[in-house]
Amino acid sequence: MKKSEIEKYIGNQAQIGGTRHYILSDGWGRNLRAIDINSGSGLQYTILPDRGMDISLASFKGNNLVYLTCNGETHPAFYESDNFGWLHTFGGGLLTTCGLTHLGPPCIDDGENLGLHGRYSTIPAKQVVDLSEWIDDEYHIIIRGVIEDAVLFGYKLRLVREIKSVRGENSIEITDTVTNFGSKPSPYSILYHFNIGYPLLSENTVLKIDTIKTDALNKEGELNIDNFKYFSKPQKKFNEQLFCHTLKSDFLGYSEALIENKKLGISFSLKYDTANLPLLMQWKMMGEGEYVLGIEPSNSILGSRKDLKEKNILAFLKPNETTTNRIKISINSI
Repeated sequence: MKKSEIEKYIGNQAQIGGTRHYILSDGWGRNLRAIDINSGSGLQYTILPDRGMDISLASFKGNNLVYLTCNGETHPAFYESDNFGWLHTFGGGLLTTCGLTHLGPPCIDDGENLGLHGRYSTIPAKQVVDLSEWIDDEYHIIIRGVIEDAVLFGYKLRLVREIKSVRGENSIEITDTVTNFGSKPSPYSILYHFNIGYPLLSENTVLKIDTIKTDALNKEGELNIDNFKYFSKPQKKFNEQLFCHTLKSDFLGYSEALIENKKLGISFSLKYDTANLPLLMQWKMMGEGEYVLGIEPSNSILGSRKDLKEKNILAFLKPNETTTNRIKISINSI
């Protein structure tokens, strides 16, 4: 329907999709800003501006898509920066971003104590703005914010994130523009930690990817490298399996990871621009209560800043240099 026709049926845009801004008031999430997005056609998700504009809850036609840890939506004030303290405030959700100058295991690099997966997801966004509007006969839902991972006398990176959905379509477009606004080259590591959970993830789920190369990143992965596409029921004792994939890309330079659950009747497509995100990490965890598939586009192999430096594969951004990452998620009935 055209905009002029739709508006004859409604008194408020919220009837058929849009945004809802609020602040959580209980437990670990108290005072955490949240923005609910309703596509109007089945897809709903929640952006957390205080956690780097990451995405927590997500569902499609009432079916949950994501894995939430026991922590849930947690305010970044509780962040523990040392060693594996990140796990105390890791909520999972649709997207947790890792970086920006460090990801992977804890390390000490040039005297700097770096905890697991970096600080990004605990940095509140500023200049958060809702730019949702009609463009011709389409209602575009657009949220934008600025996240700065910076320190006095140290590295300074700025990420501008725009998250977009179109009313009536079950898709999410994420565009991140990263700039070094400091005066010296900065390490630059980023990983998009998408966390798929029950009921989309079950023993009926299959991961479909067109691989050029697959490497196991731990011993458990090596023992199960031929079975990374398939999933079991939750198990009492399960050791996580880690893989690194290089995928074939289409003529536009995008690779796709497709997650299908035919019994549930849902497919989840994740496409990413391989120009700046050449690798796809996979985290397979089939434990009871810790049952999750991590699908993680990244600009580098999973490793600490120190390890990547020693291997001479650590990415850097020069002063005033900018790079852009693009990811598109689509959810469909099958």
